[in-house]
Amino acid sequence: MRSRVKKTTVDILYFFAGAIIYSVSVNMFLSPNGISPGGFTGVAAVINHITNIPTGTMLFIFNIPILILGYIKMGGVFILKTSFVTVLVSLSLDISASLLPIVRADGILVSMFGGILMGIGLSLILLRGATTGGIDIIAKFVNRKYRHLSVGKIILMADGIVILLNALVYKNAESALYSIVAMYMGTRLMDVLLYGADKGKIIYIITNSPDEICNEINHSVGRGVTKLSVIGGYTGETKIMLMCTVRVHEVAAIHDLVKQYDDRAFMVVSDAGEIIGEGFKGYN
Repeated sequence: MRSRVKKTTVDILYFFAGAIIYSVSVNMFLSPNGISPGGFTGVAAVINHITNIPTGTMLFIFNIPILILGYIKMGGVFILKTSFVTVLVSLSLDISASLLPIVRADGILVSMFGGILMGIGLSLILLRGATTGGIDIIAKFVNRKYRHLSVGKIILMADGIVILLNALVYKNAESALYSIVAMYMGTRLMDVLLYGADKGKIIYIITNSPDEICNEINHSVGRGVTKLSVIGGYTGETKIMLMCTVRVHEVAAIHDLVKQYDDRAFMVVSDAGEIIGEGFKGYN
């Protein structure tokens, strides 16, 4: 019980910090200079520019049907955490909009610093097994139906559309270019913070519920699982061991779902220096 409270407290602290840093990025650096943060936030910022409806409010409205659908189709701790983060980010965006100063500077500097802060904020959220909702969840749905399209590619295409919309609304081609710079800085920083330059984790799970956990990892986390037959050296019992290779930020989600199905499961998490293959780094 104490460990669960501690973990939940750490999650909340990370989510609060991530939401605040992300809001600083959007409200101080990006949106006031016509630079899109991408995703649903980028669309909400465009609507805010046209109608003055608060960005956070629009972000929350956009996410309501997505989160409901996500809970119905995916369920689990991931959607609950993401729902909580969505509320935090929406409130933080609206509250900080009237409190934070606006930075007016060279477009490159603004987009770089905004992108760096955006990457830090999102990384803190992802590290604890959640997202800011929106396009991330939609990408998971599309990936289920079209397996040849990775989640990363789907998000990249969606962000491209948002950038184009941003440029059309602001009637400024430079805003699209600066948006690309901001997103590049953010994603590169996230790669380093979350993935450690192509590093990841290998998870071994010995459990009495291998099928349920395997299916949950496949559908909720979107990772493949290998089943291995193992024999206990002490008990002589034959069991199924699951092996799964994941990114660092996905470990928390797998930990939660394993505990959900088998709180007596034996789980080992080890470092993977480099991961090459589908869903990770490609062969050069």
